[in-house]
Amino acid sequence: MYAVIETGGKQYRVEEGDVLFVEKLDAQEGDVVNFDKVLIVSKDGELVAGKPYVEGAKVEGNVLEQGKSKKVVVFKYKAKKNYRKKQGHRQPYTKVKIEKIVG
Repeated sequence: MYAVIETGGKQYRVEEGDVLFVEKLDAQEGDVVNFDKVLIVSKDGELVAGKPYVEGAKVEGNVLEQGKSKKVVVFKYKAKKNYRKKQGHRQPYTKVKIEKIVG
């Protein structure tokens, strides 16, 4: 059984027991989060697609940790003009373990 959920502007194919990194959610470690924007649910070989979301379907997950990904260096320069700008960025994420798919 699997589902396709939408969170943080991205879509994820999830199964029970999966661990995934999603865009930062407003939840503490150990909290239960519900994803109610379910696009597709597949169980027993039967596929149910929503228009745009499947009614009554939800995916429950448990927040394992909040963190930041590795640093991405952004370096801008203009040749022969003595312009250089170095900047770093670390994208925040939430690590979620999928516990149950309802629908």
